[in-house]
Amino acid sequence: MRAARDTWINPVLALAMCASVGTLFAWLRTPLPWMIGPLLAMAGSNFAGARLRSVPGSRQLGQMIIGTALGLYFTPVVARQVASYWPLLVIAALFAIFLAWGCGWFLSRVTDTDRTTAFFASVPGGAAEMAVLGERYGARVDRIALAQSLRILVVVIVVPFALTYSGVHGSDAYGPIAVPFSWPALALMLCVAAVAGALLSVARVPNPFMFGPLLVAVLLTANEVQFSSVPGWLSSVGQLLLGCALGSRFEQQFLSGVARYVGAVFASIVLAIALAAAFGVGVAHVAGLPAASLVLATAPGGIAEMCITAKVLQLGVPLVTAAHVTRVVVLMTTTAPIYRFVRSLGGRPAT
Repeated sequence: MRAARDTWINPVLALAMCASVGTLFAWLRTPLPWMIGPLLAMAGSNFAGARLRSVPGSRQLGQMIIGTALGLYFTPVVARQVASYWPLLVIAALFAIFLAWGCGWFLSRVTDTDRTTAFFASVPGGAAEMAVLGERYGARVDRIALAQSLRILVVVIVVPFALTYSGVHGSDAYGPIAVPFSWPALALMLCVAAVAGALLSVARVPNPFMFGPLLVAVLLTANEVQFSSVPGWLSSVGQLLLGCALGSRFEQQFLSGVARYVGAVFASIVLAIALAAAFGVGVAHVAGLPAASLVLATAPGGIAEMCITAKVLQLGVPLVTAAHVTRVVVLMTTTAPIYRFVRSLGGRPAT
């Protein structure tokens, strides 16, 4: 007979625990309670040896809800305005690559990690995508996965708390399109979003169930095709599912024998957050845009997590979303060529 942790009881109990902790964090009025609460609960439990799993498909469903909700901000006027910022978005994406090289150099200097592993562990892209790229060039996949998971955990906790307690909440002039809520229309829109996510998944696009629904919602909203609004409670459910899935990545063995590496990764992440924030403030000053929005737009976090933060704190959702989408596209298409080019300059063969 299988142990309870190996059956359906495990993810159901995990989801119930995440919902309880999310409720507690909401009552305590912490930033992003429905994502940070479940994330910390799952990570803490698994570090303690609980081996909790998220409900299958919960990450994809959470991304689909969040992507659809974010797309409703891109009205025709907002879409044109955000498109006019494309040079700024590309510069911010290229900055992320230079930031990865700097943090990777730091990581390789203070630990026994080779430079290839340190670089791919520091690139603020998708964890799975960076692990696959790193493996192609002989990097240690386990260390890349650990560093990428820790990056999401630290950024999701530090950035929202820092922005919330700096007093910038509620300064956004943007808002989602004003459409009445309709269950049938929302169900139809989510079905279309799911199909888009599935198609991008078949095409092996990173974060397909984030990009697919986001693309569908943006195209519909920008062309004034209105279905339904996404109620706040459903967005909270999306955050809950996403936080639970992110926290389930962590395992107790992550911490065994790699204390020095974990400490160095943590230091490099904090350094990356500080440098990205300084860069964002500088760009905001030059471009005449709100500094808080640019700090979020350049933060080395995941697209879903940073865009949720922008939505909850009302900090330039379209701009932040466009910046992180651009960064992911640039990183996915240029990380490997740039890595090969830099290796060739150092006299090493590019495998």
